[in-house]
Amino acid sequence: MVPNKKIKESLLLMIERDQKMRKLFMKKRSNWNANVDMKNTEKLKKIINKYGWPGKSLVGEKAADAAWLIAQHADHDVKFQEKCLCLIKKAVKIGEASKKNLAYLIDRMLVKNRKKQIYGTQFRYESEQNLLKPYLIRDKKNLARRRKNAGLESFTVNMKRLRLNVGLNKKNKRKNIKEV
Repeated sequence: MVPNKKIKESLLLMIERDQKMRKLFMKKRSNWNANVDMKNTEKLKKIINKYGWPGKSLVGEKAADAAWLIAQHADHDVKFQEKCLCLIKKAVKIGEASKKNLAYLIDRMLVKNRKKQIYGTQFRYESEQNLLKPYLIRDKKNLARRRKNAGLESFTVNMKRLRLNVGLNKKNKRKNIKEV
């Protein structure tokens, strides 16, 4: 199936705005703009209502990833995130969505419900203390296996990448990883 160009371009434009807002915020050049997430959520809802989950065959891999990230960032609409979680689970089974993206959304929903995450994908940054903290992780002994099965990089590699993204220095490495 040839990707739907109109939907693909719409999703890519939405995620471009999403990432631009987040990068400016992280660099302290801008305030958080919740309208970006709200508008993207409403647009994604319309796409899903008309076409179902925008999987790889409908919009291509990059735009399918964009759809997931929009759902991931729809924290203001938990019911919608839950719906997306169900749709993505089905899409993964038929090769239309990424296991990695599913893992992130599963963890996001677990953390939101004050439960331990499974894949160790969710962190919080405490700027006052300059700490990056993973939320509690279930069965840490088997974390590496679960991450590998989901197509995720190792927890350690992920931590290093995240640290760079939020500008944490290497000297404070031990102090900057704490589980909450």
